[in-house]
Amino acid sequence: MEYEEYITERQKRLARYAKAMGHPIRMYVLELLSRQSCCYSGDLTEILPIAKSTLSQHLKELKEAGLIQGEIQAPRIKYCLNWENWNEAKELFKHFMSD
Repeated sequence: MEYEEYITERQKRLARYAKAMGHPIRMYVLELLSRQSCCYSGDLTEILPIAKSTLSQHLKELKEAGLIQGEIQAPRIKYCLNWENWNEAKELFKHFMSD
């Protein structure tokens, strides 16, 4: 792509985090996980009035962006923030907003 030479790695990471955070359900999940150590997918299903498959897609998007991580504890999955990437996202947004 022609514009690739103008785009920095920092901008790419920031855009990926922003895209993953671009839905209210995902923001809810991130806020919840930032206040507690972890949460099980089944617990989220009971809290949020959405289909399991929809929740699964939102969790997948957050996981692919690296903002959360999941650990299978059959029959459930335990989700936690990926603190390294979460802190990086906070710094990237902070820097971006202060420019």
